[in-house]
Amino acid sequence: MTRPASWPWWIGLRYLRARRANRFVGFISGIAMAGIALGVATLIAVLSVMNGFERDLQRRILDVVSHATLEGGDGRLANWQEVARRTRGQPGVIAVAPFIEGRGMLVAGDRSAAVELRAVLPAEERRVSALERHLSGRGLDELAPGAWRILLGRGLAERLGVGIGDPVQVVIAQGNVTPAGVAPRMRRFAVAGFIDVGMYEYDQGLALLHLGDARRLYRMGDAVTGLRYAFADAASAGRRIQELAEGLIGSYYISDWSRRHGNFFRSIQVTKSIMFVVLLLVVAVAAFNIISTLVMVVKEKRADIAILRTLGGSPRDMLHIFVAQGAVIGVAGTAAGVGLGLLIAAEITAIVAGLERLLGITLVDPRVYFISELPADVRSGDVLVIAGTALLLGILATIYPAWRAATTQPAEALRHEV
Repeated sequence: MTRPASWPWWIGLRYLRARRANRFVGFISGIAMAGIALGVATLIAVLSVMNGFERDLQRRILDVVSHATLEGGDGRLANWQEVARRTRGQPGVIAVAPFIEGRGMLVAGDRSAAVELRAVLPAEERRVSALERHLSGRGLDELAPGAWRILLGRGLAERLGVGIGDPVQVVIAQGNVTPAGVAPRMRRFAVAGFIDVGMYEYDQGLALLHLGDARRLYRMGDAVTGLRYAFADAASAGRRIQELAEGLIGSYYISDWSRRHGNFFRSIQVTKSIMFVVLLLVVAVAAFNIISTLVMVVKEKRADIAILRTLGGSPRDMLHIFVAQGAVIGVAGTAAGVGLGLLIAAEITAIVAGLERLLGITLVDPRVYFISELPADVRSGDVLVIAGTALLLGILATIYPAWRAATTQPAEALRHEV
């Protein structure tokens, strides 16, 4: 009578169910399975949050800043119309817009705050950024030359205690010579709206005004600080702006969004790598539990192993029995962990909000993390790597116990059972 080739696997699955007299092995098997599930779920949830943070940060940054900028070497670009005309038609260039940028101070009553002043042409700015989706009221249409209106970051406006229609004094470092000496240049603006990006850097430190008003404030004549570019491929902005600058005559200062905010994304990548290694240790600990479980099973089943060997079972069959048992623990734990991790990642925003309400603390502080809520972005590549690594550790954990079972001598095992 021939035996089915799958009989070692069937016996391995049968050994997963502990006898009534010995539930400890089953308990340890459950602990190992739960450990793998917890490690895999935590890895998926954490990496998804890191991916979501990176995606959301990039999206918010690109909404506010352009893909790249080209500025005059001395901080002024006098022939900007000619430069814009020559570069606008280059391959990959979607739009070009002039801007004036500088640092200043806003004063409202007895309150003051440092601010980044950015002057734009509303019609052109819409083509190079999606900033208007984060503006209140009529957005960029609130800005008009000679109207002396300004759009403030919402946090900045709250810090100054001003609302729509309230006056603020804009003070810049360039001075006016007066009989009393050199005084900083200042001009009164009316608050026309708010900027609400959800990033502390911009909500607390950015103000928008019209290019025409900024020219008069900074006394730049027809010059601007530089040009802002939007490209078809944001990832290639650094290379494309360099190619554009090399095709122009004169000295220019170029920058792109990844260079200005490169530290953010490099720190995210480093953190992701560290978190992957650290949380993978949880899975490794669970794999050690598999080793402990199978070692105890091999010791408990020595008589069974000896009987199977005397009935014609080969060492390879014994190896397959315990590899099957450990593999089932690893596969079940990994599958449960993937499911739990995807569920946590899908509901992470609600989970964090519930914890904040329950504990009465702020887990996601926008002043620290640049965002006001916790996003998640599940990437299939990460899930496959995590699941594959967990399965590999689970299979490797079965090698030593299975080898012990395969090398068990029937006569020796039966003698100890007498």
